[in-house]
Amino acid sequence: MDKFVALMHRYCHDYTNCRNLSVCDEIMVPRYTLHMGTHDIVGRDECYKPAARKQFEQFPGLCLTVNEIVTNGERLVMRFAEHGASLAHDGATAAWSGIGLYKWDGERLVENFVEQDYYSRREQLAGGVPKPVEAPAIAPWDAVAQAPDPAAEAAVRAFLAGGDLAVLPGVVFDDEWTGSPRQRVLEPLGAEIDDLFCAGDRVAFRIRQHGRLVEDFAGGNVGLVGREVFLHMTGLVTVRHGEIAAARVIRDRLGLQRRLRG
Repeated sequence: MDKFVALMHRYCHDYTNCRNLSVCDEIMVPRYTLHMGTHDIVGRDECYKPAARKQFEQFPGLCLTVNEIVTNGERLVMRFAEHGASLAHDGATAAWSGIGLYKWDGERLVENFVEQDYYSRREQLAGGVPKPVEAPAIAPWDAVAQAPDPAAEAAVRAFLAGGDLAVLPGVVFDDEWTGSPRQRVLEPLGAEIDDLFCAGDRVAFRIRQHGRLVEDFAGGNVGLVGREVFLHMTGLVTVRHGEIAAARVIRDRLGLQRRLRG
């Protein structure tokens, strides 16, 4: 098993699915940092483990299913689903997607840029109807490192700087794969790239996109339409012939909604 992949195997099974916080000491450096939405959780013991403990208390049977792993040996991206029953919602169940971009030092995890579809999770818990869990990867722990393709990376960087992923036919956002309709959030004006790396023809990214809010996300509040906002998202792209042919993208819709509500 690839050494980085083996580390993630421990992260998924020994730590997350066993909900064993003591494993964090073995697989994460003391200054482990998680970036999600506007939050930067710095410090394994001081900040990360208390946040994880709170999640495990709400979802005492939390499960993580790996949908895809891609790595170039130095970096790794994992597309996953989390699912479980929430004690805070009288046992209501939900399944939601996420994409995380991981850094390591050759032994332990150092940093993670991740987004999870908490917007969908909230809707499921409130409505009492869970989404299905996406099928697991057939052999995630047999993933082999692929050398980066600089041309693929350059193509994605150039597109993200000013392009709109929503206009591309091969892009799937959030919980669209379940049959949920696509929700338009903003008309993009540009983006800051927080993290981006390539493995073969696959490119993983995390961006902070700027744009004007559209009616679909304004929730009937016409006064919000056109307001300049920002939206974090992570994605995993496939590049063919120098163009984005497919992508899965997770957006921090819940974070934006909370900011709009003040």
